[in-house]
This record gives sequence, C-alpha cells and structure tokens, in this order.
Amino acid sequence: MMKAKPFEIQKELVWKAFKLVKANGGAAGVDGQSLMDFESNLGNNLYRIWNRLSSGSYFPPPVKSVSIPKKSGGERILG
Repeated sequence: MMKAKPFEIQKELVWKAFKLVKANGGAAGVDGQSLMDFESNLGNNLYRIWNRLSSGSYFPPPVKSVSIPKKSGGERILG
C-alpha cells in the first residue's frame, strides 16, 4: 500500500499560482530563470514543484532583494 504525501496540495492550486505569477509579469529570481525558460518545460516544472511541496521537501530559494530609495534619503531593501 502506498503511503499518502504528508501535505495534501491540489495540483490545480499550483497551476493557479503559476497563472497569477505569469499575469503579474513574473520576473526572474536569484537563479536567473525567466518565465519563458520555466514555460519551456512547464508540465514537468509544475509537477516537480507540486511533488516537493506535497512531500515536504520543498525549500524555496533565497528572495531577490532590491534597494528602494527613501524620500528622506537612504534606501530600503525590498525582498
């Protein structure tokens, strides 16, 4: 008998999340992978993300940070 994955995440939710990222323009992250590169193997990439999320083995990569200038001088890190 196969053991169920520890987290029940519907594949449809991963698909919906991808569509939201795409609609928002989805910039490349710290790994430099563009949305176009990700889409070149979309089915496999989404499956790998879903599989890792539902098995508990997904650890997101570091967040890309951007410096935003403040009106009062200096800058604020956004990431």
